[in-house]
Amino acid sequence: MLWLEPPWEHADPEAFAGIEPERVQAGFIAEMTYYMERTDEGGTPEALAELRGRCAEVLSAEVGRDIPVETMMAAIRFQLFPETLKAIADLREAGLRVVCVSNWDCSLGEVLDHLGLAGSLDGVVSSASSGVRKPDPAIFEAALEIAGCTAAEALHVGDSDDDVNGARAAGIDVLRIDRTGGGDIASLSEIVEHLGR
Repeated sequence: MLWLEPPWEHADPEAFAGIEPERVQAGFIAEMTYYMERTDEGGTPEALAELRGRCAEVLSAEVGRDIPVETMMAAIRFQLFPETLKAIADLREAGLRVVCVSNWDCSLGEVLDHLGLAGSLDGVVSSASSGVRKPDPAIFEAALEIAGCTAAEALHVGDSDDDVNGARAAGIDVLRIDRTGGGDIASLSEIVEHLGR
């Protein structure tokens, strides 16, 4: 659905002046790893601010310089994959409900809206809002409630082992997406075609 542009490519040159590019990249990777393991801790705006503060501390420690939260966040940018909006529209035109399930903090809905998905989805479930993370099947059960269907009627599209294992543990069929061609599908636009088989 979306991808993260490499934040080290958008890092403020002044804030990171004199630091080797490889060290800046390693710092952001360490920060992202720390964040991804704790997305469920950002369940409220206050808790998210605290989590982001800790993430900035990780980045700062890695690059050897104090990097404010605002500077870190300014480097984080998301983009939709080109086919996302049409693929979602096609699914909804086919009478299907579309729910986004992600290990993310409480800002997920806001991020999706900013990317132009406002009104395109039937619901959003984040690890922060549900209190559980993929691969825990409970996060998928929360999505089923929103979708108003049973696990046997649902299909999950994901790109990670956590997606596949978690959805299957919840009794949901899975399409693994791999844009390099190693999965069940290589593009979101293939979902409708797959359902028609």
